[in-house]
Amino acid sequence: MTEMQCPCGRGVWLAACCGPILSGETAASTAERLMRSRYTAFAIGDSEYLLRSWHPSTRPESVEIDARTAWQRLLIESTAAGGPFDDQGLVTFTAIARVDGARFVQRERSRFARVDRRWVYVDGDPLDPEA
Repeated sequence: MTEMQCPCGRGVWLAACCGPILSGETAASTAERLMRSRYTAFAIGDSEYLLRSWHPSTRPESVEIDARTAWQRLLIESTAAGGPFDDQGLVTFTAIARVDGARFVQRERSRFARVDRRWVYVDGDPLDPEA
């Protein structure tokens, strides 16, 4: 991977942050780390990782990433459970992007589960971005 700051917002290089999770070299240790890695996958256009990190019961057949969307910032608002010894977790986040020059905000409470000792995204509830 090229040397760049990780899009997830932790302030470290991609290769030392979400890069090893995206490549499969390591697994996300928490639901929040999986959320950050999925945001990074959207930011860099890695649809294969998005599918691999999706729960089998809710996974779509394909994911198309809109190239017009420039993801700019991820804000983790809260987490509930989702730690190294949990089987489920919730992460509430706000993701900010630009689409064709206009600001776009996605706010969601995402559900995660551990399947075969790996965190996966289950689904999420959209939240009001203005709340």
